[in-house]
Amino acid sequence: MHTRLYRNGVLEKEGFPIEEVSHHVGDPDNTVWFDLCAPAPEDLAVLGQELGLHELAVEDVLSGPQRPKVDVYDNHLFITVYGVHVDQGRLEPVEVDVFVTANALVTVRESERFDIGAVTRRWDAAARLAGHGVTFLLHGLLDHVVDGQLDLVQDLDAQAEALEESLFEDDVRDGRELQRTMYELRRNTTRLRKIAMPMREVLGTLLRPDQDFVGGAAMAPYYEDVRDHVLRTVEWVGEVRDMLANARETRLAQQGFRLNDIMKRITGWAAVIAVPTLITGFFGQNVPYPGSGEPWGFWLSSLLVAVTSVALYAVFRKKDWL
Repeated sequence: MHTRLYRNGVLEKEGFPIEEVSHHVGDPDNTVWFDLCAPAPEDLAVLGQELGLHELAVEDVLSGPQRPKVDVYDNHLFITVYGVHVDQGRLEPVEVDVFVTANALVTVRESERFDIGAVTRRWDAAARLAGHGVTFLLHGLLDHVVDGQLDLVQDLDAQAEALEESLFEDDVRDGRELQRTMYELRRNTTRLRKIAMPMREVLGTLLRPDQDFVGGAAMAPYYEDVRDHVLRTVEWVGEVRDMLANARETRLAQQGFRLNDIMKRITGWAAVIAVPTLITGFFGQNVPYPGSGEPWGFWLSSLLVAVTSVALYAVFRKKDWL
């Protein structure tokens, strides 16, 4: 469990027991943050009673994956976002639920795969903004989440470009490996799109001009910067999806061309084999033929086989059929 207490914009205490939270929250000059990782339902129930959280918001935390969203209640906000965690090339989004009250920020993480330490370091790096209270803490959290998504889509873009270039290499990789790589990229891009696109609504709700969710004009530019990163991520995800779709179509076209080339070669060899078969077939005929029963007949047929085979091979080779 992680806890912090800011008083008048200054970090005064951290690592204190959660039992002290209700005491600190009672002072309007304090800003309290505490973090829970995979809490038990009874812990969330106690938390809801102490902070006056709406039962539907607490239920959303316990009821499984939610889409990124902002729910506005009478005395608090409930926000769901997703951090990105890549394990062995597989994107695994990590749900983070956030309760925002007048002077308290509560983060509920699905698992330890979301690095909460990176969020606290971001807060420490921008300590001059701590006087803005809970909006400062919320901005640092959202900024970390969105920057993680932006870094991931940048990496996916680089992988997609490398995949496109590999399609036209002389020594193309094994077809199954290439197909597997393309599938993993498409899967990760689709998962990222599902958690990045709704973030536009999240930031749009927080920046609504008729609501003072971001603490006035002082913090608004910082939230606008986060929204700009969200828009860049969404646009970039769309570009990566288009690149992967083009790569898939190119790969299918290459397979079609290769199949045509193989069929052309097989047809050419079949023609080469057919002529000798035609010539030597007279040995099985029951009527006399030139050179029947004579040694020169055998040599004549052999010569015809060799000449016609070489001639057909040369013709097909010139037409690039073999």
